[in-house]
Amino acid sequence: MSSHHSTAGQIRARIRSGAHQGHTAGQAPGMLQCNLAILPQADALDFLRFCQRNPKPCPLVGVGDTGDPMLPTLGQDIDIRTDVPRYRVFRDGAFAEEVTDISALWTQDLVTVALGCSFTFENALMRAGISVRHIEMQRNVPMFRTNIDLTPAGPFSGQMVVTMRPLHADQIDAARTISARYPQAHGAPIAVGDPAAIGIADLGQPDYGDPVDIRPGEVPVFWACGVTPQNVLRAARLPLCITHAPGHMLITDIPEDAETTIYKNANQLGVKT
Repeated sequence: MSSHHSTAGQIRARIRSGAHQGHTAGQAPGMLQCNLAILPQADALDFLRFCQRNPKPCPLVGVGDTGDPMLPTLGQDIDIRTDVPRYRVFRDGAFAEEVTDISALWTQDLVTVALGCSFTFENALMRAGISVRHIEMQRNVPMFRTNIDLTPAGPFSGQMVVTMRPLHADQIDAARTISARYPQAHGAPIAVGDPAAIGIADLGQPDYGDPVDIRPGEVPVFWACGVTPQNVLRAARLPLCITHAPGHMLITDIPEDAETTIYKNANQLGVKT
């Protein structure tokens, strides 16, 4: 069965077995995908405050219990140690390694924070006839650092990271309206047009992900990105934090068109909250 027609649980099973280690753009269309931040309990409350103050790049959709790698509010049998294609490990703010399994790193004081991802609304754009270029080109979405300051909380501060999707000018209003329906997945764009206005020098050189074609008549459109908290966590120099690798998300059992109250969605799925 094609991964594009598999259920979220089937894709997670392939990820857990090591059969799928690539990015998750276009996988399990219609299901909520999540960015991850896994950090010590001592820092978790400040980080949750940071997310609450910066909901565009950090839309909070789930929080695990301290020391528990399972995320029952987001789906059946989600084990955060194995169910993401690739993880990044940071120690004292420095990148340490990229791995496909964090079971050996798991400790009883870690807390998992799940944040919404812009991959979620892309299926809705495509249903509306709006092409998503990085999916069309079978690439990871291009991501860029910006000069947009975030509201700090405790040791957490920094600037926003954005994703970019080129659209025809006559598609921008529709894309704005569609993506605004998904506040749990970054919502509407934060900028349209001139990349220099938000501190981006070269659209052909993304800081993360892959470059994509921008064709005649198209305009770059920028959405807040879940890589933002990775930079913020890194700058805070925590003794240990673990994130997803850019573009390699947790695929949940929550429908992207469900109500945004995640705990109600979880109850509808029959999972324990």
